[in-house]
Amino acid sequence: MSTANDPGGAAPRKRVLIVGLEPKFVDFSQFPGLDEARLTAGLQAAEQAVAAAGFDVAWCLTDVAWEQAEPLLRERLAADEFAAIVIGAGIRTPAPLLLLFERVVNLVHEAAPRAHLCFNTSPETTAAAVLRWVRP
Repeated sequence: MSTANDPGGAAPRKRVLIVGLEPKFVDFSQFPGLDEARLTAGLQAAEQAVAAAGFDVAWCLTDVAWEQAEPLLRERLAADEFAAIVIGAGIRTPAPLLLLFERVVNLVHEAAPRAHLCFNTSPETTAAAVLRWVRP
């Protein structure tokens, strides 16, 4: 899931990185009413909404294991400069993932200190979370 820059010769759009769990790794017992299909659809809708708000979107969907998440997140953060980084509720809210959340925040702080950190409550609130801190 990624959105390309506008080829019309306009200035490059600001980039947003969305960090979350790959749907197959989500413990859906933590999120009543949500399942893998609904989450996947929500992630696609979030990408469309952020792009419609005027941003390019990059993804970092990962495993719950830091050993898997860290190299992937480092690679994504090194690939570009991001105006905003959204850390999704799937990483942020379940108590068993607190250490993963702390590690993600600290790595983002280290590797992308100029990016605004944004937090959504669901895929549907991703664009609003970005727009609280960054304008296209």
